Amino acid sequence: MALTREQMAQRVARELEDGFYVNLGIGIPTLVANYIPDGIDVMLQSENGLLGMGRFPTEEELDPDMINAGKQTVTARPGAAIFSSAESFAMIRGGHVDLTVLGAFEVDQYGNIASWMIPGKLIKGMGGAMDLVAGAENIICTMTHASKHGESKLLEKCELPLTGAGCINRVLTDLAYLEIKDGAFILKERAPGVSVEEIKEKTAGKLIVPDHVPEMTFDA
Repeated sequence: MALTREQMAQRVARELEDGFYVNLGIGIPTLVANYIPDGIDVMLQSENGLLGMGRFPTEEELDPDMINAGKQTVTARPGAAIFSSAESFAMIRGGHVDLTVLGAFEVDQYGNIASWMIPGKLIKGMGGAMDLVAGAENIICTMTHASKHGESKLLEKCELPLTGAGCINRVLTDLAYLEIKDGAFILKERAPGVSVEEIKEKTAGKLIVPDHVPEMTFDA
């Protein structure tokens, strides 16, 4: 069956490495803060000016002045620093973020991403996504594999306005974990109970399927 939002966050958290500086985008990526593996130390960065973001607060810990870029209340871990958004974007533009986790509307087989607008719909603005995809080399995109109407979001070519071109190298959907290389999606893992045939059916872009595609596993 398809992964839950929490399982998607858990799977992304396995890509974290000790010492990483990590930016978590709005939505599913923010949940990664709750699943950092034991034994590794990472610093989570929010583009509104917080380095050292912790997990989401309990009711007792809640501080309405401590928020992430998505206006959600968060905690700060020991050693955290608070600074202006200008300094935060200088960190991003300078290539000092080791991993970026973003959501998207569409991703295509060439690593292009569309994540900031749907024509004809009201938008608040592009946010920091364009800086993040331009300033980071290691990006994981999290998204549902298909729309609520069953239309694939993993395309041959993005149809919506691009956020960035040729910048996405890994995609985690609710059905699969894929790499993007040489103009194709390469299936690396599938969600528990999800067949390769279902993934093929819901992937509009070029898909390469190795001989063995393991199922993801999660702690009970």
